[in-house]
Amino acid sequence: MERQGEHITGGTITKLREVPQFKVGNFQLTAEFDDGGEYYREKAKRELRETDEVVQQSLQGIRDLLRDEPDLHLPDDDEFFQKFLRPCKWYPKSTIELMKRFYQYRLTHPRYSENLLPSNEKKVLSSEILVPLPERTDQGCRILLINAGKKWNAKIISVDEIFRAVMLSLDAAMSEPKTQIAGVHVVLNMDGLSLTQVTHFTPSFAASVTEWVQRCLPCRLKGIHIINQPFIFNMVFALFKPFLLEKTRKRIHFHGTDRKSLSSHLDTKCLPTEFGGELVMPNVPIGNGICDYFCWFEKEFEASGKYGYTKSAKR
Repeated sequence: MERQGEHITGGTITKLREVPQFKVGNFQLTAEFDDGGEYYREKAKRELRETDEVVQQSLQGIRDLLRDEPDLHLPDDDEFFQKFLRPCKWYPKSTIELMKRFYQYRLTHPRYSENLLPSNEKKVLSSEILVPLPERTDQGCRILLINAGKKWNAKIISVDEIFRAVMLSLDAAMSEPKTQIAGVHVVLNMDGLSLTQVTHFTPSFAASVTEWVQRCLPCRLKGIHIINQPFIFNMVFALFKPFLLEKTRKRIHFHGTDRKSLSSHLDTKCLPTEFGGELVMPNVPIGNGICDYFCWFEKEFEASGKYGYTKSAKR
């Protein structure tokens, strides 16, 4: 991992007081581990029922429920529980069910979940297929840009590897208290999607992705925005459509090349200029810097990989 002041391709990555940061030009991606102050406290109280009394009751409640789950091995840690409690609005029973689904998925889908470490996903993390955008929306949401068209060389990177990297990226984002509270928007840039790429999608892959997104993801997924999609994208969406719940469908927005449609959901300050926003993206490669940014979380992912059910507990 690069240290403060050292140079890498496309910018510098620094570690300031144990906080990863990647900067090149005006593009500055910084992990935010603070609580966000009054705005986020009020937002959490209003949207998630988050008060001191509810928090204490819920933390005790989740510990009580976990006593009935001897096969589920988790750390006894408030911050860890908080990551699952917030998307469930601090209801312990909903939270324990989310935890069980999350760790059962890891057990039943090893091709996506096993050995999920930044160091094992460097090929895709450095490809610029996944780009966490540095600016939050006015509502405090993170934005993850997925370039699944021109940036994706299907001969080198599989759809499984992209999905693993998405899982890793969202997991890293959810280490931020502000993101736990405000949630995430995903922008799928399908510009350049080819028929060859389309053939890599299968019904079983679609089923696995939608199961994880809809039932297992400990995250407030606020919106999925599909932009620059060619006509053949309909073939891909047709695979996913049968598995989508109504709640998920309402959060999927098809914008095409309509920049006003996109900016009606996401603030222009957060969006790259090529999508009608104000964010000037670097004109140099940033893949290695983004990869190194995620590699800062390596130890956290190593620890996380030890949690959950043992293989003998497979159901």
